Amino acid sequence: MALSEIDTFSWAPVACFSGGSSPSAEPALQPGQELVRMQEWPLRSRLELQALPASVRSARRHAKNMLHVWHMTALADTVELLVSELTTNAVRASAHVAHQQRETGQAPHAPQMRLWLTSDRQSVLIQVWDDDHHIPVRQDAEQDAEAGRGLLLVENLSTQWGCYAPDGPDRKIVWAVCTQAGLEPVPGFG
Repeated sequence: MALSEIDTFSWAPVACFSGGSSPSAEPALQPGQELVRMQEWPLRSRLELQALPASVRSARRHAKNMLHVWHMTALADTVELLVSELTTNAVRASAHVAHQQRETGQAPHAPQMRLWLTSDRQSVLIQVWDDDHHIPVRQDAEQDAEAGRGLLLVENLSTQWGCYAPDGPDRKIVWAVCTQAGLEPVPGFG
């Protein structure tokens, strides 16, 4: 797959969770700070998919392939797992939007999601866009629950994670940063 540039977005504040279990009134990173700098890292990839369950596998495969191309195989399994969790959440959120559209008599549009990977060869920034405005909330799942642990996994595997509204209140991007073990964390994180 070809490398491509990350789209430039306008920013709007949104409540988010970032490296902890309590909500914040502001995004973890504001424009002009660390997130924007990371979006300018030299290694970049963008993938647009329909927000369908089968697309999660394609997103995982894309992430694994890109880390191989970038010679960052030490992070491949962790990034693949983070991509899987974030894209699965985007698929579920998009299904919720389509259900709401049908309930209100609107013709549901084909839901889309976007995956961006950027890297400076030490860390990988993963961003997943969907068209649902609901902020992801980490759940305390019961031991025998079959779902509800995804964001706990994201929180534990990433250096930091959060979300923001890139182009209005009806959409969001959930992001996570993954850094190779033994390396210094990304400046401004942790």
